Amino acid sequence: MKNYNFLFIILLGITLSNCGSKKNDVNSTFTFDDSKFKAKYVSEESLELGVLNTNAKEVDSVVFFNNDIKLGSKKELDKLVFNLKDQKLGYQNLKAVVYFDGESSEATTRIELVSNVTPTLLKYTIVNTYPHDTASFTEGLEFYKDTLYESTGLNGKSFLRKYDYKTGKIFKQVDLDAQYFGEGITFINGKIYQLTWQNKTGFIYNAQTLKLEKSFTYDQDIEGWGMTNDGKYIYQTDKTEKIWKMDPETQKMISYVNVYSGESKIPSINELVWINNTIYTNVWQKDAIAVVNPATGSVEGILDMSGLRKFVKNPEAEVLNGIAYNPKTKTIFVTGKNWDKMFEITVSE
Repeated sequence: MKNYNFLFIILLGITLSNCGSKKNDVNSTFTFDDSKFKAKYVSEESLELGVLNTNAKEVDSVVFFNNDIKLGSKKELDKLVFNLKDQKLGYQNLKAVVYFDGESSEATTRIELVSNVTPTLLKYTIVNTYPHDTASFTEGLEFYKDTLYESTGLNGKSFLRKYDYKTGKIFKQVDLDAQYFGEGITFINGKIYQLTWQNKTGFIYNAQTLKLEKSFTYDQDIEGWGMTNDGKYIYQTDKTEKIWKMDPETQKMISYVNVYSGESKIPSINELVWINNTIYTNVWQKDAIAVVNPATGSVEGILDMSGLRKFVKNPEAEVLNGIAYNPKTKTIFVTGKNWDKMFEITVSE
């Protein structure tokens, strides 16, 4: 795994993604010629796609697909060069549709595209420490007009709160119905968007009044975890390695990226915040923050936050979760579920 195994330990103690490519479909009349395929590739590479004609059929043409998107077609058994540059990280599910003797047959296989970026180990400096409500099972944390907002989880205990982070004084709070487990929040276009965990339901509030204006149903069969935005689109997580991109006007998913640190995908990415065209994300059950390129999904930096644990005194404190960026102070605020403290930090290499 090259020379950054220690970063994997910090980030995740991660479960490595499965090595080896998916085997050819042996029931097909044709199979992929994968004798020279590697299990893992990076975006600068390409591979030659071709099929084996073990039954000596007279082939008219072959159409190649990747993740059900057509790559191109070739006459007879000519091969096609597949350039990986513009493909998203993760599994590339390859398919060849072979036309022969007035019939067609499919062959399938897959390879995995991984990140070629070596993450930078970042460090943090604690600027200030503030009180944090130990009853807050923190799921979302975000600044709006220099005021901190927090969304919490647990059925019957979930709320959306606007408060003074320096004193803990609550300005306004909206309690969720007991059926909902609150999750991430984000502010965009004068609205607050809030996710719920397994209800597949989101809420849209007026940012000034916190009045509920609309609820919506996820258009994908996913859970709701973290949330942030880039000023135009919303980004959200679903407990997997995916970061989804959503249109805030329609609440429809546009696309997603898979998050990879080197050769390994990063599952259970959680709370998100957009900082300087990157996404900072908590990794569930890990005292670490990954800095992700939102266009590619590559982890570019890792923050080891385990040093904060010695300052947290609540014996019932759970995992690190909650990242907010204050553009006024240009500092980052971090806390955790049921933590008694919130930390204002700066980050550097």
